[in-house]
Amino acid sequence: MMEMLELFEAPAQDPRQRLGPAAVLLRGFALPYVREAMPAIDVVAAQSPFRYMVTPGGFTMSVALTNCGALGWTTDRRGYRYTAVDPDTGKPWPTMPEVFARLATQAAAAAGFDDFQPDACLVNRYAPGARLSLHQDKNERDYGAPIVSVSLGMPATFLFGGPARTDPTAKVPLQHGDVVVWGGVDRLRYHGVLPLKDEPHALLGSQRINFTFRKAG
Repeated sequence: MMEMLELFEAPAQDPRQRLGPAAVLLRGFALPYVREAMPAIDVVAAQSPFRYMVTPGGFTMSVALTNCGALGWTTDRRGYRYTAVDPDTGKPWPTMPEVFARLATQAAAAAGFDDFQPDACLVNRYAPGARLSLHQDKNERDYGAPIVSVSLGMPATFLFGGPARTDPTAKVPLQHGDVVVWGGVDRLRYHGVLPLKDEPHALLGSQRINFTFRKAG
């Protein structure tokens, strides 16, 4: 029964929370897509397995990552960039599952960004203790399209700052099924994720899966 509630019940709190002039938290928006999206994650990971990438500074990321779509984000000692080919397999990144694209475009539209057509989806897997330091999403060619970020599994605390790294950050609790969309004047705001506590989820256990959709090319 708990799993069914997690999957299908609408959240009791206000489903829309404004985080900025062009940034919106859509609570529970992804819940109707979960049953179809979960096996799609396995299909993507079977073709391009999760891996821990290394930053240009030589640090290994604590979040495991893979990609799907025409372009995939990658990092190594040479820098951050998008590629059409998975450097680990030498093959194109997996095709973006239709359910992923549908979720992204409908969440973007609900946040006021019509006609969003993502060509890249970063799939991040967080274990307890994993974190994402403050950063801007600025490897994309066109900043006119929003970022759509979907949270599944364990709860997380999303940090949403300003245009400078030193700006104050809001601490935004994210639960299973929540979606954050930001673009326009908020597109280059710094953001990150605090270290995850080990609070197992009924469906995903001790992990958080995060889809981040972009228009990269």
